[in-house]
Amino acid sequence: MKIIRINSHPGLDIYSAETAVEISLPYVDTGIRAGFPSPADDFSYLSIDLNKELIKNKEATFFARVKGDSMRDAGLEDGDLLVIDRSLEPENGKIAVCYIDGEFTVKRIKIDRDIIWLMPENQDYPPIQVTPENELIIWGIVTAVIKFM
Repeated sequence: MKIIRINSHPGLDIYSAETAVEISLPYVDTGIRAGFPSPADDFSYLSIDLNKELIKNKEATFFARVKGDSMRDAGLEDGDLLVIDRSLEPENGKIAVCYIDGEFTVKRIKIDRDIIWLMPENQDYPPIQVTPENELIIWGIVTAVIKFM
């Protein structure tokens, strides 16, 4: 999968994916044991196309790299690559890429009695209450994260 940078902000670099080419990679469909390996396991090699796995709506799917650690307790760490679908509706509890007051941020959406909160998942950061004075755009919903080890 080839990604193309389309925008860079202090809080987020945004990429689009080139999906015209199918990239078939080897795939083991029996699962990989995290415990003790079994010598009796036979591996069945198939192929997988990450474009098809990660991108459900290619016109509305973008990628962004996490910058910072405000979402580390949700498993989103600095440098991780987010898969973002702009066609999905924002919902309570979803992790979203938000554009608030001219800055991008990734936070969990919390709706509490008609009040919208952008919730970090790191106790070192305060929740952000969205007021009528704020300019908020829910830019897209995070559907997957690609982690680098």
